[in-house]
Amino acid sequence: MHAHEHHGAGHSHAHHDQPQHGGTLLAALLLTFAFSGVEALAGWWAGSLALLADAIHMLTDGSSLALAAAAAWLARRPPSLRHSYGFARAEVLAALINSVLMLVLLGFIVHEAIGRIGTPRAIHGDTVVGVAVIGLMVNLAVAWLLSRGAQTLNSRAALLHVLGDALGSVAAIVAGLVILITGWTPIDPLLSMLVAALILVSALRLVREAVHVLMEGVPFDLQLDTIGRELAALDGVLRVHDLHVWTLASGSVALSAHMEVRTLDDWPRILAEARELLDAHHGIHHVTLQPEVLMAQPLVQHVRAPS
Repeated sequence: MHAHEHHGAGHSHAHHDQPQHGGTLLAALLLTFAFSGVEALAGWWAGSLALLADAIHMLTDGSSLALAAAAAWLARRPPSLRHSYGFARAEVLAALINSVLMLVLLGFIVHEAIGRIGTPRAIHGDTVVGVAVIGLMVNLAVAWLLSRGAQTLNSRAALLHVLGDALGSVAAIVAGLVILITGWTPIDPLLSMLVAALILVSALRLVREAVHVLMEGVPFDLQLDTIGRELAALDGVLRVHDLHVWTLASGSVALSAHMEVRTLDDWPRILAEARELLDAHHGIHHVTLQPEVLMAQPLVQHVRAPS
């Protein structure tokens, strides 16, 4: 009566990618931490908020990449009696933590920028430009490493940090050039606020996606009512109820439903058609379907006993 479909091919592909993904994250982590300290010292010496913000951003990148690498390692652990789905959702949790750290960083940058607009400080533009150019090259190298790995929600969070940091490096370069040419120092905090606003949109979107997965929401690219109608339209199916679709982990969607059928004799065919439909039309491979047959209520005749 209970059918459970678990396609091994899709899962074996995911496990094949994850070791490479973990090694990519580790390489990106080492490269990021190696330069963030240098940039922080240079930003403090040059008096540039844009450069300091970029350095702090790189340190945050390092922590996010460390979380991503740890989550990728944890996700490779097999299921256990206590965690029957394994630990793949650790990547989603790490993505949420990374996104929240990003929002905290943005708040710090905006707070410091507002203060510096009112009280401009002397800035060494040549140092800012030189260090920011090197930082941009490092960020692009890290982004290239991450883009070659598996594209999970967690890796997207880490890539978001790095791309935001690259924008910070570009802003620092522009600020340094303007200061060298014109001597106008307010450009430094103004560009820092602009970069913060650009990153905020992507950070909020990623927080929304991570929370949606953790709350067992229906994936944004799937329509629950459409899936229900397609299953109910199968020959021999009377009604579909208790339909649930959720994300187990990045790239892995699960579905469960109760299907009322005319007769259990049709169930093997209905089950095969439902699996093919969900796989081909919606990319859902982890399927649990429960058949139900509505039995007609027996007609009870009340016979009066003879007197």
